[in-house]
Amino acid sequence: MTARRLVATLAVALAALLPAPLAAQARAKGEGFDHWQHRKLFTACQSCHAGAEVAGRALWPTAQSCASCHDGKVEEKVSWAARAGRAPGNLRFEHAAHGTALARATRADSIAACTACHQAQGAGWMRVERAPVSTCADCHALPREHWNAPDSTCATCHVPFAEQRLADARIRAWKAPASHESPDFAGTGHGRQARPPAGATYAVNRTCATCHARDYCLECHVNAPEEPTIAALPRDARARLVKAGERKAPASHAARTFQQEHGRVLLAKGGRRAESAKSCQVCHTQESCVACHVAPVRATRVVLPVAGPDRAKGVQLLRRRPVEHGQDFTDIHAGPANARLQGCYGCHARPQCLDCHRPNPAAANQYHPADFITRHPRSAYQREIACASCHNTGNFCQTCHQQSGVVSAGSGVLGDRRSFHDAFPGFSQGHGQVARQSLESCVSCHSERDCLSCHSLIQGRRVSPHGPNFPAERLRAANVQMCSVCHGANVPGGN
Repeated sequence: MTARRLVATLAVALAALLPAPLAAQARAKGEGFDHWQHRKLFTACQSCHAGAEVAGRALWPTAQSCASCHDGKVEEKVSWAARAGRAPGNLRFEHAAHGTALARATRADSIAACTACHQAQGAGWMRVERAPVSTCADCHALPREHWNAPDSTCATCHVPFAEQRLADARIRAWKAPASHESPDFAGTGHGRQARPPAGATYAVNRTCATCHARDYCLECHVNAPEEPTIAALPRDARARLVKAGERKAPASHAARTFQQEHGRVLLAKGGRRAESAKSCQVCHTQESCVACHVAPVRATRVVLPVAGPDRAKGVQLLRRRPVEHGQDFTDIHAGPANARLQGCYGCHARPQCLDCHRPNPAAANQYHPADFITRHPRSAYQREIACASCHNTGNFCQTCHQQSGVVSAGSGVLGDRRSFHDAFPGFSQGHGQVARQSLESCVSCHSERDCLSCHSLIQGRRVSPHGPNFPAERLRAANVQMCSVCHGANVPGGN
């Protein structure tokens, strides 16, 4: 009897064991190949699964081998094709290597090696089942609940996340290992664990790569491109299906003085600066500063990165009113602003000030009172207000005075009665004290050549600019450049 006739005879006998309708129902349910139905035909697993014993061979039979029986005459034809590529899953597994190792360890034949994993104890021949996880755990001396296995063993059985072929639902159902429950894991703990052991040739711990890809890290880490352990992970959008724990601000951010001190922490000098900056870079981009700081310190542009496609979005901050800005701060802000204007620039830009502090007759609420123009010289001279905060005193003042006709028709500071200084008879005799007290008021209209028309010993009225008891030698020794403004290179007593 030929081999083909023998197989056909066995197939007919086998068909009697299981009615054809039941076999069709099994195929309709998608249960795959019915090993038990074919138990009389095959005496060895390797008859169909040669790859289970020989490395490099295909694990699945060919469609032609099935057609030996299912040719439409002996048995009905079937439509089947061997699976291409790696089977769905995340296991790092080679049948040939495991079968050989098990056969050597138990001194059993290859068939016994297959049934050790794929057949329950006491089950009949070809009662095939998928190897349970507990079998792997027993062989590798791991806890049967493999989620409690040591993290160092993950890469023993599993391929990296980017190589896994799993349904999204299975990824979402993953549980975090026990090591992830440590109090410091969300802080610095996971970073230490992600680093490879000393002497390793890879940049990220293979345990972490089993469940995570770079996209998972990009949920939090702004500094992902600068972290070698993160950059070593491949990109895989499915990694975002693994939900991270609740992200909380570090304990240091809860300090009462943190809001006032955080700038100095970020820009700390020396060794602390690199450490502090690296810590801030984990969660913050330059956009974090802009949320509050209208004009951020220029140094932050060096310390903090700009948001980009390979970085996390960073912490999205909500700008809040400072505690010291009480409900009535609008009415009393002038004092703090005059005393510490640079502090205001942290959150405010000049256009915000000009919304209120720009004289506008059409506006009902102006900065200056209605009659301020009649007494503004005294307020400007005594510096009751900082005119230069809103006005260009060299242009704004002259424009208004010219339009009002309050101009000088004479020359220099000794103009006629229509000069700016009409309200002070004999102003020229006392203008020196005024200039020393409020020089910025003078330069609104005057330049240096106006002063030199009188205060020059070589031209004009030849009035000495120094006055009695002038400490020329002391001032020359302190800053000779000041002397050269008028004297040029011929500073008296100079070298």
